[in-house]
Amino acid sequence: MSEITARGEKKLVLASGRAHPELAEEIAAALGTELLPISAYDFANGEIYVRSGESVRGTDVFVIQAHPAPLNNWLMEQLIMIDSLKRASAKRITVVSPFYPYARQDKKGRGREPISARLVADLYKTAGANRLMSVDLHTSQIQGFFDGPVDHLMAIPLLADYIRTRVDADNVTVVSPDTGRVRVAEQWAERLGGSPLAFVHKSRDLTVPNQAVSKQVVGQVEGRTCVLIDDMIDTGGTISGAVQVLKNAGAKDVIIAATHAVFSDPAARRLSESGAREVVVTNTLPIPSEKRFPQLTVLSIAPLIARAIREVFDDGSVTSLFDGNARVD
Repeated sequence: MSEITARGEKKLVLASGRAHPELAEEIAAALGTELLPISAYDFANGEIYVRSGESVRGTDVFVIQAHPAPLNNWLMEQLIMIDSLKRASAKRITVVSPFYPYARQDKKGRGREPISARLVADLYKTAGANRLMSVDLHTSQIQGFFDGPVDHLMAIPLLADYIRTRVDADNVTVVSPDTGRVRVAEQWAERLGGSPLAFVHKSRDLTVPNQAVSKQVVGQVEGRTCVLIDDMIDTGGTISGAVQVLKNAGAKDVIIAATHAVFSDPAARRLSESGAREVVVTNTLPIPSEKRFPQLTVLSIAPLIARAIREVFDDGSVTSLFDGNARVD
């Protein structure tokens, strides 16, 4: 294992679960180090075994794990990794969960519902995590669920800088898929040079998961290129419906931009047939070949996470990564 040292004996260690090793390897390469060798396997009954191949005593460990399906397995593996590293005397453990598990269950929409996003934060803390790092949380309030420092990274600079190369800046409208993400759309508009905003009005039946109906667009989209933004795409039904609403309202073309490509079936088919010119996502989650399609562009989030890890390790400022118009390359 290659260790990064700072201020004497301070050592940084990267540990990765099995959900998305490619992302972890990219992060390690960006930091100029290697991943901690870990033995991990499943028993016949589904129990997970994890053991570090080297000592982590006194180190600053960052535990990287993506959470694609089956999410519960990968979450449990990460918790067990944290526990094993704590018992191996790691000095500080930072959870790196680019796609935060159960982020959509961040409040009670109806009586007797759980707040599972808070439960996940409690599980991380109980397992032994001292700090949490994630990308584009579904809602900012999740930062308050974890009893410790939280680094909320934003993919907007990465996505918007790419989108800027794909559109005419004078003919772009940033579109929020609902009223709840208008604040994020404002950040997008600022990044794209003050583009006008619009949002799609939709209705949702709280008793039916993964289903919302896009109805009409509020804002000027006729004859313009619309950048339709969201934090995640799961089954693709809502975002595909929004593309059709924009097209029906006279939009010249539509580019979809989202951070987390969950892509549960039949998302790939819906997106490829939606009429969007391009679908731009990051690799916070692995996207297998069978879920890729011609219009899909995948940007690497690894440089951003690597820079944030370096700032945390050096006791620097993660916020500085997003101040002003600094680019994340």
